[in-house]
Amino acid sequence: MKNLHFKDFFWNSDLTCTGGYDAIIQYLNDGKRTCKEVEDFMKARASIEEKYAKDLLGLSKKVCGHNEMNTLKRSLDVFKLQMEHVSLSHLQLAQSMREEAKKLEEFREKQKEVRKKLEQQMDALHKQRSTHFKKTMDSKKTYEQKCRDKEEADQNVNRNTNTNNTKHIEKLYSKAQQAKHNAEEADRLYHQNVTALGKVRDEWLREHVNACEMFEKQSVERINFLRNTVWTHLNQLSQQCVTSDELYEEVRKSLEQCHVQEDIEHFVNLRRTGDKPPAPVLYENFYSGQRSPTAPPSRLPPPVIRRGALPDPTHSSQDGIVYSTAQDAGYSVIHY
Repeated sequence: MKNLHFKDFFWNSDLTCTGGYDAIIQYLNDGKRTCKEVEDFMKARASIEEKYAKDLLGLSKKVCGHNEMNTLKRSLDVFKLQMEHVSLSHLQLAQSMREEAKKLEEFREKQKEVRKKLEQQMDALHKQRSTHFKKTMDSKKTYEQKCRDKEEADQNVNRNTNTNNTKHIEKLYSKAQQAKHNAEEADRLYHQNVTALGKVRDEWLREHVNACEMFEKQSVERINFLRNTVWTHLNQLSQQCVTSDELYEEVRKSLEQCHVQEDIEHFVNLRRTGDKPPAPVLYENFYSGQRSPTAPPSRLPPPVIRRGALPDPTHSSQDGIVYSTAQDAGYSVIHY
């Protein structure tokens, strides 16, 4: 398929009409607006990434598993460290986005300066063309009027050819000669203006073609630049996902080294207090001083034990004193 170009499809049949040129300028203005919108989008996205990165960095600094120990503690430490790295990678992403937005801004400003000079030149040509066209059309009207005046003067001379009034005929002839001179002068001026307008038109045609080619070149550059900018932006986002996944993988690897039984044994060995339970508390009888090896202490009060008859007294001596019972008739309590 044959390529279409600005210079072939934005003409107008009216010499003073700027419809085709205006359509191109509107298209360029829309493209400039698109560049600004993409630029603003990337700046806003960079601000979002920066805020997210700072919030995530602050979150990674908070205590997480401070009281944990052994392999799980190592995994949690790796988790916090990698979250910090993820936040830093998002900060880097925000900076990269701002750099791309800056490039787009510079590109847009560069195109703006080139367009400004070219538009000023074309506006001047349009004004010059319109001025010469108006001047030419005015001279054409004057020329046509002078031609009509000449014809009318000639007709008056012809109509009065047979009159005997010589003075009147000379007067009509003089007017006819003046009308002819005026018509010839108007014709010369009209022809001069047409020639000047032709030169202006030729210059405008060349500059219009050059402007179309330049504007088309700018449009091609803008579309390519925007396409590449958005492509780069998406690559940055994809790379951020890859980077984050790589950092998360470090956490997963650390969790693979986290052994539940090892952590349990580590805690046991570190904080063990003894391998024997306390002995059972036995019941102790307040009166007998005996302990029941099996029965646990009862919460009921101890049973009342009734005492038996008093035992018979036994004979004993102390310091030569003899105690005896009073059974015989010659009872005496003390014997010497």
